[in-house]
Amino acid sequence: MHVRVIIKYDQETDSFSAVCPELPGCTSCGDTEAEAMENVKEAIALYLEPDTHALSPDAKVYEVAI
Repeated sequence: MHVRVIIKYDQETDSFSAVCPELPGCTSCGDTEAEAMENVKEAIALYLEPDTHALSPDAKVYEVAI
């Protein structure tokens, strides 16, 4: 799976922000561009981690390929 990552330098905080437009709320940052990229990779993995909430017996569960 490939997702876009937009990295931008923020002069006000003197750090780099990383945003994944296709994954709402999936963001990270770092002191360097490389650190921001590594941090956002971890954020993406956590974002996509399966939910472990208990489901009711009558719940329908589907898997969707994207």
